[in-house]
Amino acid sequence: MDAQSRGQAGEIDPADQWVLNPRTGHYELRLNHSGRQSPESPPTTDRSGSGSEVPAQRDRRSARSSRAPAPPAGRRKRPVPRSRRKKALLWTGGVMAFVIVAGSAGAYALYQKFNGNLATVDVGDAGSRSVAADGPLNILIIGTDKRTGEGNEGYGDKGSSGHADTNILFHVSADRTNATAMSIPRDLMTDVPDCTTKQPDGSEKLIPGSRNVRFNVSLGQEGRDPGCTMRTVKELTGLSVDHFMMVDFNAVKTLSTAVGGVKVCLAKAVKDKDSHLDLPAGESTVEGEDALAFVRTRHSFGNESDLDRIKVQQQFIGSMIRQMKSDDTLTDPSKLFRLADAATKALTVDSGIGSIKKLTSLAKELGRIDTKNITFVTLPVIDNPAEPTPVTVVVDPQKSQQLFAVMRSDTSLTEVKKKEKAARTEQAAALDGPKAAPADVRVDVLNGGDIPGAAQATVTWLQNEQGVPRSTNKANAPSKTDRTTLAYAPNQADQARALAAMMGLPATALKRGTADAEGRQAMVLTLGADFKGAGVPVAGPAKAPDDIQKASADKAECAK
Repeated sequence: MDAQSRGQAGEIDPADQWVLNPRTGHYELRLNHSGRQSPESPPTTDRSGSGSEVPAQRDRRSARSSRAPAPPAGRRKRPVPRSRRKKALLWTGGVMAFVIVAGSAGAYALYQKFNGNLATVDVGDAGSRSVAADGPLNILIIGTDKRTGEGNEGYGDKGSSGHADTNILFHVSADRTNATAMSIPRDLMTDVPDCTTKQPDGSEKLIPGSRNVRFNVSLGQEGRDPGCTMRTVKELTGLSVDHFMMVDFNAVKTLSTAVGGVKVCLAKAVKDKDSHLDLPAGESTVEGEDALAFVRTRHSFGNESDLDRIKVQQQFIGSMIRQMKSDDTLTDPSKLFRLADAATKALTVDSGIGSIKKLTSLAKELGRIDTKNITFVTLPVIDNPAEPTPVTVVVDPQKSQQLFAVMRSDTSLTEVKKKEKAARTEQAAALDGPKAAPADVRVDVLNGGDIPGAAQATVTWLQNEQGVPRSTNKANAPSKTDRTTLAYAPNQADQARALAAMMGLPATALKRGTADAEGRQAMVLTLGADFKGAGVPVAGPAKAPDDIQKASADKAECAK
């Protein structure tokens, strides 16, 4: 694949080197310091992943060991417990499999050759130079449709420069305890902003943006690089993307083979003429061409849409996560070597993580996440209303904003219900009392916040999802305001409590007047800068949208 530079070997981390065990004839990852090789002289390897140690290197290491000073009297160097060494290896190597699909298994390996395998792209200010900064972390996983690699020319347009075919925004919480993996459909109609790309000669080129185009043209089209895709995601979601990892067709084949195959499950037998997937009902293990066929199959699952293919891809990734966490891949030196070699050859990343040392640091950040706290979700979309026979999709105006708000507020989808309950309990005392029926709530909505069209979006949400037909868009407020407020009359208290419950308004947002309302007088809701979107609570945690496609990485599912 194309890249602007390769990893720099000078950043090799001297820890945890591979050495030859003379008793077994196999390479092993030696974690204790006494058996460590010099990082400047990595072992040579053959194509099978086995290696041979240069005798002179062994002799030099032995000589250094014999000259080492003895520890002070009365003090002995405490050996590192075996359990701690194993934990350290799992912590460094235990990155979630879908990041491994994108290649971060290279973070396990400290060879200069692996550092040289990495391809990097300088995306400028589209990404972050920091690897392990405080706060949430957002990584964009891009699977391109570029037809590189032996046997891949027959998959569609063999002349393609590669577009953003499969896209997962991986949001890691600030405390590194949970993650949300949101798939973005390639056929989503959206706006691609202007983006500046770095050229091979070091110069910069501004590529004009495009309005109302498919998301997948944010890469490849007009010379756009992954930084353009990162900027498109930020404009779409409001989330800044820190790093990207990109792979092509060949990576699925090589990585699935390197891990010894991936278990998949089918609710029914599939024989797809387009992808050439031919599997029986039930569980199978796929690798190489079969693995690629599985993630590319579209017409044999669900309603044959790209959204159903996304579900299948999420199931494949979830299976690899479980496999990597449960089998001996992380402790088997030969498996680890093959996986790291295949992954780093398959991977293109931004320069912020463009070395083995930086990927190792990233792996340590990500390796703490339990699979039960990794949630796969698909960006909520609806059929494109501009097409008589819909082929593309557009974002669901309410549910997408709710999901974006959940991610922006760093709320785990595995904890949302618990936090919602806690927030309701906290506000219950202040908002306790009878509530009017939604149909009896009258409210005028003004926009005093920062989101264009927020008043109309809120009215649409109130009418269509909350059953409040007597809500009216009164356009912009006379001036901007920091806080959302609800002004109501004493005899509208039941309406105010009802609306506050729907919108997650804190008691401090309710402004009670002194005179009762007359006739059909409506309450006045003024949206402030703290308003994040229709259906997003103003106080407390963001609320997860209802009825969205969601799956947990720790649960196996069968493709239907």
